Amino acid sequence: MTTSTFAARLRTAVTVGTILAATVLLSGCSALDSIIASDPERDPETQEVSEAGTADVFSLRVGDCYNDEGSSDEEISSVPAVPCSEPHDNEAYFSFDIADGDFPGDDSILASADEGCLTAFEPFVGFGYAESVLDFGYIFPTEASWADGDREILCTIYAADLSQVTGTLAGAAR
Repeated sequence: MTTSTFAARLRTAVTVGTILAATVLLSGCSALDSIIASDPERDPETQEVSEAGTADVFSLRVGDCYNDEGSSDEEISSVPAVPCSEPHDNEAYFSFDIADGDFPGDDSILASADEGCLTAFEPFVGFGYAESVLDFGYIFPTEASWADGDREILCTIYAADLSQVTGTLAGAAR
């Protein structure tokens, strides 16, 4: 495992946990949750997020941008999605499914995510990962979501210095 891969895994775990913790806290107050949470609006033609909102992780698509919230290593169920034209922490740049079957275990899923997301990095960014100032992470199935049919790895890209970016990182060549 490289330092960059470890940092990506750590950042992903922190992102996932923070969002889940916030979701758990708000789910106890369903009335409050219905007032605070709102789905992001999408452009009817392009399907890009046009108005910020809370997106269920299963509704995220390649091209969606979202922000992190806090830190934790718990599972996430939603993220604050924003238009990519606004400052954001992450952009979904590639997705793929793991082969069906019994739950392969976290180590196997993380190895598949590392390989798949790394392979898609240079074609998306237009620059090699080893030289880039960008890093990647992923949203991946848990044992519980696997039991519900979740097989998707969603690769995300972000600035390695954890600063926010504005606009897509497609073809950023940096």
